[in-house]
Amino acid sequence: MQKIIILDFGSQTTQLIGRRVRELDTFCEIMPYNKFPKDDPSVIGVILSGSPYSVHDPEAFKVELSQFMGKIPVLGICYGAQFISHTLGGKVEKADSREYGRANLVQFDATNPLFRGFTENSQVWMSHGDTITAIPQDFKCIASTDNVKYAAYASETQPVWAVQFHPEVFHSLQGTQLLRNFVVDICGSKQDWSADSFVETTVAELKAQIGDDKVILGLSGGVDSSVAAVLLNKAIGKNLTCIFVDHGMLRKNEFRDVMHDYECLGLNVIGVDASEKFFADLAGVSDPEQKRKIIGRDFVEVFNAEAKKQTGAKWLAQGTIYPDRIESLNITGKVIKSHHNVGGLPKEMNLQLCEPLKWLFKDEVRRVGRSMGMPEHLITRHPFPGPGLAVRILGDITPEKVRILQDADDIYIRGLREYKTRLSGEEARRVLAAGVPADMQNGEIEVSLYDQIWQAGTILLSTVRSVGVMGDERTYEHPVALRAVTSTDAMTADWAHLPYDFMAKVSNEIINKVKGVNRVCYDISSKPPATIEWE
Repeated sequence: MQKIIILDFGSQTTQLIGRRVRELDTFCEIMPYNKFPKDDPSVIGVILSGSPYSVHDPEAFKVELSQFMGKIPVLGICYGAQFISHTLGGKVEKADSREYGRANLVQFDATNPLFRGFTENSQVWMSHGDTITAIPQDFKCIASTDNVKYAAYASETQPVWAVQFHPEVFHSLQGTQLLRNFVVDICGSKQDWSADSFVETTVAELKAQIGDDKVILGLSGGVDSSVAAVLLNKAIGKNLTCIFVDHGMLRKNEFRDVMHDYECLGLNVIGVDASEKFFADLAGVSDPEQKRKIIGRDFVEVFNAEAKKQTGAKWLAQGTIYPDRIESLNITGKVIKSHHNVGGLPKEMNLQLCEPLKWLFKDEVRRVGRSMGMPEHLITRHPFPGPGLAVRILGDITPEKVRILQDADDIYIRGLREYKTRLSGEEARRVLAAGVPADMQNGEIEVSLYDQIWQAGTILLSTVRSVGVMGDERTYEHPVALRAVTSTDAMTADWAHLPYDFMAKVSNEIINKVKGVNRVCYDISSKPPATIEWE
């Protein structure tokens, strides 16, 4: 199968490059800058990512360009463009001021295949402290902005292109066109990577891999594990047993609703209500890290006890997706995240690992779910923390506090799903690119607030009480904080600018209907410096 290799030099947007390439129905792999796969005939092109480094830093990441340059097409992005120039005899110098934000291509070579289909003054996104002031011999400038002479350049003798802007971000309005020109026209992608082809190929591979063996899978109710379960069910049917553990801190009616959804999908699911055990072990514990450890430990114990009952099982299936497996580089060059496995499973179980979604990004997982006919409300579910509402309750956990938070959160999430807005321009493009189903009419789409948001939830400030007045009585109850963020991968996130009329309606409904709450706040902090969850 054809593939594009993306060499990661530590940029925060490297995964976004990968997603954009996959959106072109082309398979790609993200690899650390120093792990280019040699002698792989399936590689049809290479993209060099950005980096937090300057090419002049002693610790800067470097790659031997001769491994691929002159053999297959190469595209350098930001640091990648500067590294190519610096290595081949050009000049990279510190810019007078950091070039960050929107810029327009005031000049570009419309005859160059990289810019085929571009319109005049196309908007691009810059983010760099250094700038290219001279390009190597046998290279030519193919695009400029008002402030950046060599916004893009290309070799006159080899299939090498480089851009100092970021075509992968939404702010580069024709960035997808540029990547299409490189991946499809220049590299010659056959564009045969799609959700339908993935399902067909993966089901066949799972049948060959597993045969008549039995598989167990831990369901969370989230997108990844649900899609993995349906995919495995298509391949091996009743030889798959799914285990769904209720720790008592799911959203309101979630255990009942998700079990119903799974049964409608024809899955063989065992539901385990272990809420009493979790509440007992969490009694009096308020430290966030300790809460997480207790819940993680108890989950493993409950899951293992149920898994041992599945005699003859030889495989453990996980909803691991590609971002979980990509080796990420921090500024020291050390691997800080690599492939993860479920911890705590007894060695005597001797289970082999099965990860049917291991090559997919989150938006691709959703497309695969739609390809298999899964209900939309399962596919578009927001990420939800494993410890559940326990990390959205400040202080110790009690069934009553969970009840209060469930009721308030239910009003908030239902409100987000019901409130529709019309979007156009960049906002519409962002939502559509995330895989949200919507019809464009007159340049606009209508979607719910829920589908515009990466993640939303309610936090109970149970360690705080505030004074209020209801009727003629003074109240002294808890505030709740509403949280909603927009993001592409949860590495960074911005607070969602929700409409005032929506916030007023939700606030009134929560205060009027949820006993124990008399004040509603809205969290307007971004990540960084804040995190998406409070604990």
